[in-house]
Amino acid sequence: MFVDKATIVVRGGNGGNGVVSFRREKYIPKGGPDGGDGGNGGSIKVVADRNLRTLMDFRYRREYTAERGYHGQGANKHGRDGKDMSIIVPVGTIVRDRDSGEQIADLTTHGQEAILARGGLGGRGNARFTTSTRQVPRFAEKGEPGQERRLDMELKLLADVGLIGYPNAGKSTLISRISAAKPKIAAYPFTTLVPNLGVVRVPDGRSFVVADIPGLIIGAHRGEGLGFEFLRHVERTRLLLHLLDFSAFHEGRDPKEDLAAINNELRLYNPHLSRLPQILVANKLDITEARQLFEEQKSSLEAEGWEVWPISAATGKGIEALIYRVADLLDDLNAAAEPELAVEDEVRVITPLAQSSFDIERLKDGTFVVSGEKIERLAVMTDMENDEAVDRFQRILIKMGVIAALEKLGVQEGDDIRIGNVEFTYEI
Repeated sequence: MFVDKATIVVRGGNGGNGVVSFRREKYIPKGGPDGGDGGNGGSIKVVADRNLRTLMDFRYRREYTAERGYHGQGANKHGRDGKDMSIIVPVGTIVRDRDSGEQIADLTTHGQEAILARGGLGGRGNARFTTSTRQVPRFAEKGEPGQERRLDMELKLLADVGLIGYPNAGKSTLISRISAAKPKIAAYPFTTLVPNLGVVRVPDGRSFVVADIPGLIIGAHRGEGLGFEFLRHVERTRLLLHLLDFSAFHEGRDPKEDLAAINNELRLYNPHLSRLPQILVANKLDITEARQLFEEQKSSLEAEGWEVWPISAATGKGIEALIYRVADLLDDLNAAAEPELAVEDEVRVITPLAQSSFDIERLKDGTFVVSGEKIERLAVMTDMENDEAVDRFQRILIKMGVIAALEKLGVQEGDDIRIGNVEFTYEI
């Protein structure tokens, strides 16, 4: 089954907690703090694989959680880091944050990867908080929760050539002739309900990938017919083969009108598509009346600047010459394009962390909400049940300027302050 859209939830592993511990050995009655750090939680990353063709696996599993970090132990034993989790997707997959709309990754190369949800940091044990003035710290940090995100994944096929045209124009027959693809073929519209990919091997050793895009109709850019469910798959092709059915006059259609209508749909959906190089392929010329109509219209099409190739997908006539022409055009396009990065030279797409500064917003109910990567992480990793930990938290708020900023905004004793999921009351 071909599936080109999916929504999943990913969660990085929680960081392990740091531990409060003191050295207790025989003959050493007052050993110092030796609480170890918690391990970092595992992250979730996505990896592109050329051997996959659909997002079908994500219909059966929609939630992914990486391994959490292990807690620290006494004797300065640090917890083990949680293992990362990899999610495998087809090449051509785009990943977006469902809530913000941010594009996280566009995976166009085999082996390319991106971090989807980072694991939480492990909390520090009490041994890490020893200073000259605080030699017996009795607090440790909690592990940071892993990042959680809802993600939309969308697959856009990566093909060199896209076959477009009205339903039943002969695209499936053509791709079955020129490649090993075996699409469903029948004499009625919308035979093709999913895009088909085929590798075309030219006798001289060259090859290219063709995508048979389901037939388009007027209104496709608005989603009518098969509409934009499949138009997206044309976006990444470099060359379009536009099949014109010269036997469609039996249905009251004119090939030149079909040409104008389909190209208008491409332009309305995405102007970029209407600017792609395009070859007209006059099909079904094994039919006498179709061949006669082609001869009547050929000159006017060429006068409009179109390159036209006559074929019969049913009999195979004219197809080999067309294949060579497509391969030559792709060579020209490759020569003109900028060189692509090799896989080993690619920069991995990594979700950037937020800035360490903070913002303050006052809600209608009077609550002050403090937000920011660093301050929210500090709040969630502080053990609010431990007086020493809370005292340290307050000193850091003063040092960062959070308290001064709140006072500047008019905070009063008794007002509620929220940082992440931690809420407390302001006291002078």
